Amino acid sequence: MANFFSKILNNLFQSDRVADEEFYEELEEAMIQSDVSYPSCMRIIDAVKREADRKGVNLTKDVQKILKDYLLDTMSVDEDYYNFEKEKSIISVIGVNGVGKTTSIGKLAYHLKKKGKKVILAAADTFRAGAIEQLVEWGNRVGVDCIHQKEGSDPAAVVFDALQSFKAKNADVLIIDTAGRLHNKKNLMEELGKINRIIDREFAEGYRETLVVLDATTGQNAMSQAKMFKDCSQVTGVVLSKMDSTAKGGMAISIQAELGLPVKYVGEGEKIEDLKRFDAKKYVEDIFAF
Repeated sequence: MANFFSKILNNLFQSDRVADEEFYEELEEAMIQSDVSYPSCMRIIDAVKREADRKGVNLTKDVQKILKDYLLDTMSVDEDYYNFEKEKSIISVIGVNGVGKTTSIGKLAYHLKKKGKKVILAAADTFRAGAIEQLVEWGNRVGVDCIHQKEGSDPAAVVFDALQSFKAKNADVLIIDTAGRLHNKKNLMEELGKINRIIDREFAEGYRETLVVLDATTGQNAMSQAKMFKDCSQVTGVVLSKMDSTAKGGMAISIQAELGLPVKYVGEGEKIEDLKRFDAKKYVEDIFAF
């Protein structure tokens, strides 16, 4: 998953090399090439330098251990972050067109159904052409109900109907496919606000989760999307889609280090079972696997 990052770090960490300023400049360049944002690079490198000074070490092999430990601590996702998988919960999923949002929802429904959960989908992305049909198709594929209305319907009305079905059928999880039109942030905020008010009114006792889907192959563009969605909604976690061999992988670090948003799931392929919980230990091990 982080193979590109691993390849460009390969020549930096040599057991007998001194970690001088030239080394840190090369480390910064390697991280930026791997889609780690500049602010995150500076934060990470400053922290690593401080820890190296504190420990009195200056060889790159020692710096590698410090960097590895720092990244693992930064990227770790506790089991508590997945409480919504165990509780009766409402999951709102946001993301711009083309990032794999609807596909990720279908895979998440499959993931939860495999855990024995009764899942219902709500097709509340009503203004994107084909979005409703795509989610209905995923519902059929996974074997879960998908509540929907016609294209152009009020998204909040779809959510209201889905909540009634959710309660009537005593389901465990409702996953709501919501809009992601960031070019008109004011309308998006109003739409999400209306949906959230209906959920608050109809299911105040429920566990709430808001996941933003980002395309791991788009680098800094995805970071910009994450920032904007965080500004206009209460995002609780990230789904990184298309996190395969074409993704550089460093963006996952920036999302956590710079925005404080945990990466909770990654999509690593086209198959229905290819959405998995984010494994921070494996991610960091992959970075240094050379």
